[in-house]
Amino acid sequence: MTLSDIAKIRLQNQQIAGTKLKTAKELVGWMGAMQAQDYAMSKWAIGVRLPDSNHNTIESEINDGKIIRTHILRPTWHLVSADDIYWMLDLSAPRLKGFSKSWNKSVGLTDSILKKSSALIEKTLSGGKHLTRDEIVEVLNKNKINTDSLRNLHLFLNAELDGIICNGPNKGNKQTYALLKERVPKIKRYSKEESLARLAKQYFLSHSPATIKDFTWWCGLAPSDARNAVELIKSDLIKETIGEENYYLYNSFSIPKNDNPSVYLLPAFDEFLISYKDRQASLPIKNSLKAVSTNGIFRPVIVVNGQVTGLWKRTVKKDKVIIETGYFHPHNKSIKNLIEDAVSSFGSFLNKKTEVYHKAH
Repeated sequence: MTLSDIAKIRLQNQQIAGTKLKTAKELVGWMGAMQAQDYAMSKWAIGVRLPDSNHNTIESEINDGKIIRTHILRPTWHLVSADDIYWMLDLSAPRLKGFSKSWNKSVGLTDSILKKSSALIEKTLSGGKHLTRDEIVEVLNKNKINTDSLRNLHLFLNAELDGIICNGPNKGNKQTYALLKERVPKIKRYSKEESLARLAKQYFLSHSPATIKDFTWWCGLAPSDARNAVELIKSDLIKETIGEENYYLYNSFSIPKNDNPSVYLLPAFDEFLISYKDRQASLPIKNSLKAVSTNGIFRPVIVVNGQVTGLWKRTVKKDKVIIETGYFHPHNKSIKNLIEDAVSSFGSFLNKKTEVYHKAH
């Protein structure tokens, strides 16, 4: 197995190169969790993996509570299947709350303030209400809870990690919060070991080939818990060594036999890159800073045959979407034609016509 093989197998396991899944919820459940701080791009992260979907069908599943958007795994937004939200929170929230203690202290938030804020938020949203952040902040301010500076971000994060709130249905182009227990009835919980095994299985089924370091980075758990999780499913994994790195694959994997060229426009913060500590299989070090900034901003990328070969950006107009592409090296005409096809697919996802402009190399 080579680094090129790794990239192509990841395209397959991540459902980018083809899928039998039918719904956004199934896709998110397969992936385990999908990073989603850029909401519009997170919908495309699903859409590029579900060719028959569009932004409306995916948003409908999010609005219906089949997919939950909340802070989980790492201290950022993720999409997660409603079926997985509770046990995944059980695993990741304690560690994230540990991290947040110093953040809370830095903005003057005590345990009593956090408790009062969460109780107010729960009372305000009770009965199926869904309100925007600004509407909830207004309630907190009326009750003499200071939300200046970054305090409101920490107050909401604390309520998410306690399993009190999550995303609600969108109000136009504004996102809302709702009570998690009203969005998703509490379902069976698992022991810590059962949850660790489930998380490791989801990751290696959907993201392999990957190293234990990759899994540890993705799941955000303590290294000892991550290693234990892999150990729990070790009998289901195959180990491949390249250089000094051990890559693990779920034993049901297969190396893609199709040698036809492939092109995908992947969104910012897509799992194809962000879910690995080491990204060299698809993104050589010489191009790394072009695709990922020094402060951790993952840009939308063009992937050709499993390799990141350029960037793209979108400008959405009322009746069309304008795509600008830039390449790390020249592409031949057949690849450019496939890029045009990928652009059209993105336009179809948004139900808009497309215009594309290729920047000179």
